[in-house]
Amino acid sequence: METYSLTDIGIAREMNQDYFFTSEEPVGNLPNLFIVADGMGGHNAGEFASRFTVETIVKTAAECKEQDTVSILRSAILSANEALLLYAKEHEKMAGMGTTIVAAAANGAQLYVANVGDSRLYVVGDEIRQITKDHSLVQEMVRMGELDEEKARSHPDKNIITRAIGAEEELKIDFFEVPLQPGDKVMMCTDGLTNMIEDTDMLSVLNEPGVSLDKKVESLVNTANKNGGKDNITVIVFQPNSDEVAEC
Repeated sequence: METYSLTDIGIAREMNQDYFFTSEEPVGNLPNLFIVADGMGGHNAGEFASRFTVETIVKTAAECKEQDTVSILRSAILSANEALLLYAKEHEKMAGMGTTIVAAAANGAQLYVANVGDSRLYVVGDEIRQITKDHSLVQEMVRMGELDEEKARSHPDKNIITRAIGAEEELKIDFFEVPLQPGDKVMMCTDGLTNMIEDTDMLSVLNEPGVSLDKKVESLVNTANKNGGKDNITVIVFQPNSDEVAEC
């Protein structure tokens, strides 16, 4: 497996509230684990929420006795939500904090994904496919036919999310199981990237021949900053079947 990750504060922000985790090695009964979180909240609350949530998910997954990947991810994310709500209740200054989460584990040719909020996961082959569905006010409007995708990109309410870790006790998590083809790349990112770069441009960067994976990820972050860098930017790209491709 080949992987590279990068986070950047961006141009406009004074603090990086994104947080990520990657492990190519097993985490408990998971074969590997990749997580991206985008925190929200005043003062240091957003930064704390993303880090606390990711660390809780990793710890819970490592200790989980379940064998099924989706069950492990569900248990870990629900535990993180419960723990973050409790922490906010006990620390008044942290009230209202929350975070998005997108988590993934690849088992052979199968990818397992969980998401809450508007951080995204894409599968990139000859085309780029967004696997996750944004839990945001604007995307709800798109799904209901009240807004088209082009207008959604510049809508003033596009940053309002409808689901987050730490927002409510009854957390709804979306899960996806995606078959992977040899050569497919998986990209996970916060909206600091997707709000600054079109999907087609991300595809061009990720499929540029003769360029190493680390340089491709750095190019994505640099382009987001050149286009305005209005938010923190975090990108994870991994290629589960890179060894298989090399043998072909």
